[in-house]
Amino acid sequence: MEAVEWQEGHEQEGQEEGSREQQEGHLDRKGYEDQSEKRSWFGRPSSPALLLVALVMACFVGVVLRELYRPRPDIWTDDAYVRVHYASIAPRVSGQVVSVAVDDNQTVRSGDLLVQLDDRDYRAAEMLAEANLAQSKATLENSKAAVEHQLPTIEQARQQLASADAQLTFAEADAARYERLAQTGSGTVQTSERTSSTKRQAEAAVAGDKAALDAAQVQLKVLKSQAAAAKAAVDAGDAQLRQAKLNLSYTQIRAPVDGMVSVRSVQVGNYVSPGTGLMAVVPLAQIYVEANYREVQLRHVRSGQKAKVHVDAYGIDLDGVVVDVPAASTTTFSTIQPDNATGNFTKIVQRLPVRIEIPRNQPNADLLRVGFSVEVTVETGLADVTGQEKRQSKPATRDFDTSKPSAGRLPWEALASEGTTTEQPPGKP
Repeated sequence: MEAVEWQEGHEQEGQEEGSREQQEGHLDRKGYEDQSEKRSWFGRPSSPALLLVALVMACFVGVVLRELYRPRPDIWTDDAYVRVHYASIAPRVSGQVVSVAVDDNQTVRSGDLLVQLDDRDYRAAEMLAEANLAQSKATLENSKAAVEHQLPTIEQARQQLASADAQLTFAEADAARYERLAQTGSGTVQTSERTSSTKRQAEAAVAGDKAALDAAQVQLKVLKSQAAAAKAAVDAGDAQLRQAKLNLSYTQIRAPVDGMVSVRSVQVGNYVSPGTGLMAVVPLAQIYVEANYREVQLRHVRSGQKAKVHVDAYGIDLDGVVVDVPAASTTTFSTIQPDNATGNFTKIVQRLPVRIEIPRNQPNADLLRVGFSVEVTVETGLADVTGQEKRQSKPATRDFDTSKPSAGRLPWEALASEGTTTEQPPGKP
């Protein structure tokens, strides 16, 4: 019995030992497979699944690079703001403010009264100008009357001169006749002397009348000059009256455009001088969007293209139209110009403010306010801007007329053929 039990125990131990060896062998094979799988990841690929993963990753990278570098028909920027050319309200004459008819954020129409200045001084100046003008007109009328009165005076002096000439002619003939009679003894010497004296009197009368006529003519010139001066005084008085009326009208400061009042700083009782800022009128109907695009984004941008404007404040989208690419970048008009003529130069991509007009006949367009931040997307459609410019511009051609000695040649070549020495261009042997 004991032998049988020992044999059964020995067989059981052998079976357990065999199962342990089988398990150990299975673990060894599993460890080897794990190690070989790890080596396939870090060494040469040894599975079709890994090839598929690598292919998917390569396709993903290619798609990303294509999306990054392919030309886009729509260009976007968030460096865009709502702008407008607003009117700064300032007085043209000095005075004390007696009333302010508007307040901030109030809508006004062109011509509406904004501020009223004290106009009493300017009304007095207008009355004084009117009185001076009336006096100048009276002086002018007096001068005209003097000129008209001088014309008959001149005619009277001319007739007196003619009468004196007739008397002188008679006196000369009478004196000559009595002088002959005295020489022949038919007349007396006294009579001859009397006629000679009458002749001299007539000559003096003619000279006096001629001088009077000359004086009357000179006086006419003087009177005409005085009339011209009076006319100039009237013109000056009229100009002064107009200026006085203008100054009086300037005491009423009115809105130059339709819009909304902003930044009001004036108050009743303030004394203001010409040029003092009182407020601003913002014409909301004329607002536009200024989108600052990088210069490399403007390759396909031209006027007339459609744009989408997203307003951050309200989360709405509006339609817009590109006006044109600006003439210069913003740094061109800056007070301190960048100095690029230095040794340490770093190229910086410039931004150009592209103007986007916002049509007012669309919903929510009236909600825009100056200074809003917006996002702009221009639909360029990859327009061929450079090609269009080439087609529109005429190519520069040189004159190749063979009848001219210098046709088709550069200036220094033409001068050299004519025997004239000139400086060669740089790099020209």
